[in-house]
Amino acid sequence: MEKFEIAAVTRADRGKGASRRLRREGKLPGVVYGGHADPVAITLDHNDMVLHCAHEAFYSHILTLKLDGKVERVVLKDMQRHVYKPRILHMDFQRVSETEALTMRVPLHFINEDRCVGVKMGGGSIAHQISDLEITCLPKDLPEYIEVDLEAMNVGDTLHLGELKLPAGVQVASILHGGDPMLPVVTVNAPKGAAEGEGA
Repeated sequence: MEKFEIAAVTRADRGKGASRRLRREGKLPGVVYGGHADPVAITLDHNDMVLHCAHEAFYSHILTLKLDGKVERVVLKDMQRHVYKPRILHMDFQRVSETEALTMRVPLHFINEDRCVGVKMGGGSIAHQISDLEITCLPKDLPEYIEVDLEAMNVGDTLHLGELKLPAGVQVASILHGGDPMLPVVTVNAPKGAAEGEGA
């Protein structure tokens, strides 16, 4: 698994003017909260964060935050980007406690699409309904992604949320809170024209 280290310093000045000044200097305002400690306003290096954000794993990893020489374990909880410029405006990090469950979004990695029975034998096409998933787990169980194997799926098959094979200790957050386990994740659609009549 990849490791991400973030260097930051605490900042005393708040407000829009201070944030604009930071951004002009190539810096980025952020905040660290949670873990039964007070929120702390921090300053990050913008270009460093852009490089980190280019990695899919950055969004679903436990990160090492070096803040004023002290090391904390955090996860990225929110990020504001500029509407049209390739700039990050603000980042929120949550402290990680080994004994408290995290709720995080992780990507779905669909595997064996090229070997899917419904595509190879039935001429069907794969339709992804979702590309990531909100999960709940302890930090030690946090997966980088959830693998979804499509090899055995046939034309007309739908894989539902409650049928996903999850790593040990990982639960789907929406189902945990009473959501519908029958929500579709991926479907193998019939070939175009297959359902139309002979004379169509």
